[in-house]
Amino acid sequence: MTHGRHSLLAASILTTALLAGCGASATSTPGTAASPGASPSAAVGSAAPGASVAASPAASTGQAGTGAASPGASAGPAASSAAVAQAGGSGGSGTAGDGANVAVEAQALQSQFVNVIHRVNPSVVLIQTSSGLGSGVIFDSRGDIVTNAHVAGSSTSFQVTLASGRTVSGTLVGEFVPNDIAVIRANATGLQPATFANSSTLSVGDIVLAMGNPLGLQSSVTEGIVSALGRTVSEPNGVALPNVIQTSAAINPGNSGGALVDLSGQVVGIPTLAATDPQLGGAAAGIGFAIPSSVAKDLASQIIQYGKVIDSHRAYLGIESADLFAGGGALVYSVVPGGPASKAGLHAGDIITAINGQAVASAADLATVLANMKPGQTVSVSITHSNGTQATVRVTLGQLPG
Repeated sequence: MTHGRHSLLAASILTTALLAGCGASATSTPGTAASPGASPSAAVGSAAPGASVAASPAASTGQAGTGAASPGASAGPAASSAAVAQAGGSGGSGTAGDGANVAVEAQALQSQFVNVIHRVNPSVVLIQTSSGLGSGVIFDSRGDIVTNAHVAGSSTSFQVTLASGRTVSGTLVGEFVPNDIAVIRANATGLQPATFANSSTLSVGDIVLAMGNPLGLQSSVTEGIVSALGRTVSEPNGVALPNVIQTSAAINPGNSGGALVDLSGQVVGIPTLAATDPQLGGAAAGIGFAIPSSVAKDLASQIIQYGKVIDSHRAYLGIESADLFAGGGALVYSVVPGGPASKAGLHAGDIITAINGQAVASAADLATVLANMKPGQTVSVSITHSNGTQATVRVTLGQLPG
């Protein structure tokens, strides 16, 4: 997958290269067609057999990865107008009146698109770092802006270009990398905050618009549908994004951190990843991923109030892991003293091969499994010790710290 910054565990797991989709990988002048300098990285996700996924582009770096797509999930663009009924003609059952009604309905839908864009566009900004471009959404009237952590990268200061074209400075308030969320505060007043919806009310088939700055082209809009809900996408650095929204709205480098909105003009997600084709290379059209707005709102509010996330709602094992050269598990190379794994007797050098019966073949697999578990849950962890002996231990998961 590719991040939208300047650029799945199901029946089977597919690994694909993540492109920088939401944020551009290289810095480029807004308005140009060049992708803002994202450097590709890889990510792993769970997808139904045959599905390939990529991450949406991120600001200075892009990510590649795999996504999980349920069989038969629709990834094609949503129709921007109602289907036209055949009026008259041989064998036709439609009437001229039916055609007129369809035309009226299509015009109404088009007007709704236009109204949503005019309403939300002032709340979507372009974020520039020393290494690339990405997007952001104005969260409150104080100038707080929600974006992806991969858009912010290692930067602490930014240039923020408003929809009006005015450029102001911005500083990092905080970030929570495990969910790829960051908050930047713009040095500006009179900003128009977006309205964040309850993303739990989304349904597959809902029409959505992705708004941001793909390839540095400011205030661009693509449309599609919600193709699937509840995906889990793992990134190459061990980060797994749970319960993401899959959409057919195109997500390209520079879209990362922007707004996925519904037809009422409310933000339902933060575009973050875009799929790539593992065989042909390049973007896999119609497969993109967004962080649910409810998650983004919760984490951003904590960052603004406390400077960090104090309640992540994410399970924590208390280890650092790495891939084995030949596969076959996740190598534990560091154990946090006093953490859940340490209390259960895990040690550096152990190899985790399964959790609650779910096979673990890599560090990305481990992250994906844990992303779907809850703090306080007790799980069985199958391990192979460094001396080759095998064991299964019970671990009560903690809460991933912010």
